[in-house]
Amino acid sequence: MNTLLFPVILAGGKGERFWPLSRRDRPKQFLSLDGSSRSLLQATADRLLTLAGGESSAVAGKPSLSDWGTPTGWDSLWVITSSQIAEGVRQQLPDLPSGNLLIESEGRDTAAAVAWASLEIKQRYGEDAVIGFFPADHWIADQEAFAHTLSAATQLATSTAAIVTLGIKPTFPSTGYGYIEQGEKIGSFNELPAYHVNRFTEKPNREIAETFLSTGRFSWNSGMFVFRAGVVLKELHTHAPEIIEPLEQHGPNIYPQLPKKSIDYALMEKTSLAYVLPVEFGWDDLGDWNAIERLLKTEDAPNVELATHVGLNTQGAIIYASNPEDVVVTIGLEDVVIVRDRNVTLVVKKELTQEIKQILKILQTDSRFSDLL
Repeated sequence: MNTLLFPVILAGGKGERFWPLSRRDRPKQFLSLDGSSRSLLQATADRLLTLAGGESSAVAGKPSLSDWGTPTGWDSLWVITSSQIAEGVRQQLPDLPSGNLLIESEGRDTAAAVAWASLEIKQRYGEDAVIGFFPADHWIADQEAFAHTLSAATQLATSTAAIVTLGIKPTFPSTGYGYIEQGEKIGSFNELPAYHVNRFTEKPNREIAETFLSTGRFSWNSGMFVFRAGVVLKELHTHAPEIIEPLEQHGPNIYPQLPKKSIDYALMEKTSLAYVLPVEFGWDDLGDWNAIERLLKTEDAPNVELATHVGLNTQGAIIYASNPEDVVVTIGLEDVVIVRDRNVTLVVKKELTQEIKQILKILQTDSRFSDLL
C-alpha cells in the first residue's frame, strides 16, 4: 500500500479581510505577510515539497503506486485554484507541472475542490494514493514538527479507513476558529496519539470556548486533512452525492452547477471515519490583519510596523505600507490597523477587522471604486 503523500494546496481563496493589500489581481496567497521574501503560497509549497513523493519524469501510461521511488517533490505536489488567478499561480510556482494545476471555472468552496482533486489523483495513481489537503494561507513555525505530524497522519490514513484531520492544541479561547472534540483514543502513530472525532463545532462564543479549553478534549479545526483517495470518494458518495456524482459523470465542466459547500459541512460533520491528531507546531491561519501582530509583535515595541512610521502616543497599532517611500504619521491612536496600498488607505479598529468584507460589498455597488477591488 502507498506510504507516500500527495499534497494538494487549496489556493482559490480571495483573502478579502487583508484588503486593500489583497485584491482581485493579488489575493492573499500571493502576499508575503511575515517579513520574508516568500509569498504564503510559495511558503506552503516549500514545506510540502519535502513531503511529496514522486519521480522527476513522467512514467509512461498509468503508474502503479509501486512505480514511485525516492520523492522529488514537484511531480506529486498539486494546486487547485480559480481561473481568475491561475496565471499568477503559474508565475509563483513555475516548477509545478501543468497537469498538477487544477483550475476551477467558478469557486464552489472546499467540498468540490476536495472531490475534484481526489478524483484526479485516484485516476492517475489509484485509490490507495494518500492525499493531504492544505490551505495556501497558513503559517507554520516548526517545520520539523509539521513534517513529523504529516508522517503520523500518513501512517494512520495508510493503515485505517480514516479521514484524518489535524487539530491544533488551542492556546486561548478563540471565537474565530471551529473546534474538534476528541473521543476514544485509537492508538499512536509516529509517537502521536490519535483519536476518533466525537464532533465538530463551529465558531463558539467566548464562554463556550473557555469551557472547551477547560476539558482538554478540544482542538482547533486547522482545515488540513489526510486520507486515501478511495476512502474519501466512498464517503463523498455516501454523504455528498450531489457533489461527487456530477463530477464523475461530467467532469469539471459541471463545476458552476455544483452546490457551494465546505468540506466540513458536506462531509466531516457527517462521516464516522473522522480521526484527529492533536498537534503543536506553531500555527496561524492568517485570517485578517490581526494575525500580523501575532506573528511579528515584540515585547519592547509598542506597535507592529511594516512601514515608515512616525508616531506620537500611539500603541497597539498595526501599520503597513506597500510603498517604502510613503510615510504614515499617527498621533494619539491605540489598537488600530492602518494599511496604505497604492491608492487606498484603510484605518480600522483591530476589533472590527472582520467588517472589511462589508466595506468591500459597499465598494462593489459603486463603479467609481471598481479599480480598488
